[in-house]
Formats: sequence, structure tokens, C-alpha cells
Amino acid sequence: QVSLVESGGGLVEPGGSLRLSCEASGSIYSSYAMGWYRQAPGKQRELVADITNSDSARYAEFVKGRFTISRDNAKNAVYLQMNSLKPEDTAVYYCKLRNIFGTVGIDYWGRGTLVTVSS
Repeated sequence: QVSLVESGGGLVEPGGSLRLSCEASGSIYSSYAMGWYRQAPGKQRELVADITNSDSARYAEFVKGRFTISRDNAKNAVYLQMNSLKPEDTAVYYCKLRNIFGTVGIDYWGRGTLVTVSS
């Protein structure tokens, strides 16, 4: 089993910045990917960004140039630096870890951290 703990959410004004953190513990494979998803009220959960063991990152189009994902393998942690925040970025942000074994992936989710962008 894998446990994920997110932190760093909160209330920020439009144009502001926040940094989300997620630390994983438990049965983590040597090959794993981590990422951030978000879910706004009344909407489906969507990918924000994810990053592989080899630091290959991908971003949703709506955050390119504003958000940066990074990871610390020694801490089994992933971070999301969010700049130039907009009201539409308001959502619960979830951390995900995917254990990878060959072609099989097993996903684990954190409980989420709320980000509210409002003046």
C-alpha cells in the first residue's frame, strides 16, 4: 500500500502563486510516476501535470507556462509550483503515484488539497 500526503493549498489572489507538495510512503516501486490532478465543483477530475522517474514531464494545455512540476526521488516527493493563478484554477488538487511494473501500473491517490483563487 502507498500513502500520499498533500500540502500547500490555500486561498490566493488572482495573479498570485502557491507551491503544492506531496510526499509518498509505503510500497513504492523502483519505477514510478507522480502527478497532479484537479477537480473543480461539478467537473470531472483532470490531469494538471505528471512526471516520470527520468524527469520527463507533461502538462495540460491550460497550465503551460504557468505551472512547473518537479520531483525529489530521495524523498519520494512531487511538487507543483503554480504561478499567475486564475480564478478558474480553483479546485481540489490531488496527488497521484503510479507504481510501474513492466506494462502494469497501479495508481494511488492522496486526499487532495483545496486551492482557491479569489480576490
